[in-house]
Amino acid sequence: MNTPMIAPTSTINFFFAVRQRALTLRTAPLGHASPSLAFTAGTAIMIFRHLACCVLLQSGFLPLLIAADQIPGAQQTKPIAIVGGTLHTVSGSDIAGGTLVFEAGRITYVGLEGSPPQNAEIIQAEGKHIYPGLIEAHSDLGLVEINAVKATLDASETGLFNPNVQAVVAFNPDSELIPVNRANGILAAVTAPSGGLLAGRSSLMLLDGWTREDMTLRADTGMHLRWPRSERGLSELREYLEQAKRYAEARRNGGEQPLDLRLEALGMLWESGLPLVVEAHEREDIEAAVALSKRQGLKLILVGGSGAADCSALLAREKVPVIVSAVYRTPRHRHSPYDEAYTLPKRLQDAGIAYCISAGGRFGANGIRNLPYNAATAAAYGLSEQQALRAITLSPAEILGVSERMGSLREGLDATLFIADGNILETPTQVERAFIQGRQVDLSNRHTQLYEKYSEKYRRLQPAK
Repeated sequence: MNTPMIAPTSTINFFFAVRQRALTLRTAPLGHASPSLAFTAGTAIMIFRHLACCVLLQSGFLPLLIAADQIPGAQQTKPIAIVGGTLHTVSGSDIAGGTLVFEAGRITYVGLEGSPPQNAEIIQAEGKHIYPGLIEAHSDLGLVEINAVKATLDASETGLFNPNVQAVVAFNPDSELIPVNRANGILAAVTAPSGGLLAGRSSLMLLDGWTREDMTLRADTGMHLRWPRSERGLSELREYLEQAKRYAEARRNGGEQPLDLRLEALGMLWESGLPLVVEAHEREDIEAAVALSKRQGLKLILVGGSGAADCSALLAREKVPVIVSAVYRTPRHRHSPYDEAYTLPKRLQDAGIAYCISAGGRFGANGIRNLPYNAATAAAYGLSEQQALRAITLSPAEILGVSERMGSLREGLDATLFIADGNILETPTQVERAFIQGRQVDLSNRHTQLYEKYSEKYRRLQPAK
C-alpha cells in the first residue's frame, strides 16, 4: 500500500529552529548585534521560507491546496437548443425570445424562426440571457496562484530579454482561480509573462480542459514589452531589435549563424506578424512606442494605456488598438480628475480607437472575475451598455485575431457561451450554465464551496423549531 510522503521530523524541527533563530536575531536589543546581524536574520528567514515550501511539496500538501478538482466538460454528443431567452449576439441586435442551436461544438443557428433538430437537447431559457463567453485580454492567470508562496509564482524569468518564453508552457490547468473566473462568464483569457524588459509571448487559453494543450486556443498572441523609462533601457531595446533583424537575415541567407533561441523567437515579430504588446501609460512613452513600431515595421498593441486618450489622434491614425488594463484604477497623477480611468473607454470610443477592457491589471489573476463590472463602470461613465459588452467580448476577439472563433453569437463560431439569470454587467446576476466549444463546464469553485459550507454551518446553528 502506498503511504503519503511526510517530511522527516528532523527537517521540520530544523526549519522551525531556523525560524526561531531569525526571530531572536530580529528582536535583539540595539547595540548587542554583530555587524552582519541584519544579513543573518534576513538569510535565516529566506531559508525558512524555502524549507517550508520544500516540506509542503515533499508531503504532497501544496498541490492539494492549489489544485482545482472540477472535472472538465465532456465532448458534445448531440445538438443542444437554447430556446426562449434573450440572445445578446454582440455582432448584431439582441434577439428576445430567440433560439440558438449548436452541434459538434459549433453554433449552427441563431434567430427567431428556426426549430430545433429532432434529436436535440432542449434548454428552456425564458427570462434568461444568453451571452458569448467573456474574454480577458491581459492577465497572469495560470501562472500565479498564491502571491505569498514562491513555488506557485511562474510569471517571470530573470534577465531583461526573454522573447523565447512562452506562457502556455508554464500554464497550470489545475489553478483554483480558473473555475472562480469561469463561474462569472469569463471563458477565455490571455495569460502573459512578466518581468524584465521583453517578457516573452502570451497565450490565449480556454478556461476548461484536462491539460494546457486542451485549453490552448492560440499559443502565441503577442510579444510583451514593458516600455523602458530610461534612455539606457531604450537604447538597449533598439540594439536588441536590430540584432534580431541581423540574425534573421543571416539565417535566411544560409550563413553560419549559431542558433540563438531568444533571437529566433524575436524574429516572429517580422516573419509571422506577431504583435508587439507594449505596456505603457504616459503620453511620451506611448508616442515613442508608436514611433519605434512604425520604424521597425511591427504590428503594435498598447496595453495599460492610461494616457492613451492624450494621444488619441496618433493612435487612431496609426490604427493602434488599446487594451485598457482595469477601469478600477486610481488616477495617474494628483492633478488628474478622479474619473480619469472610468472615462477612458468612452474617450477611446469617441476617438475611433479600437479598444477592449481587461480586469487583470492591478489585482492580477485574482481580479479577473470582476471583468464584467469593469465594463459596467465604463458604461456608467459614458459607454452604452452594448459598447461595454462589446469591450469584453467581440472587441478583444478582434484585437487578438480570433473573432472567427468566438466573441459573438453567430453561426459558424465556436459554441463558447453562457446562460445567465440577468444582465451580466450587474453584480446580482448569476451564471447558470456555460459551454466552451459545446462542452458544458462545471461552475462550482472555491468560492461556491465555501459559501455552501458556511451556509450549512449557520443553518445547523439555528435553534430547532
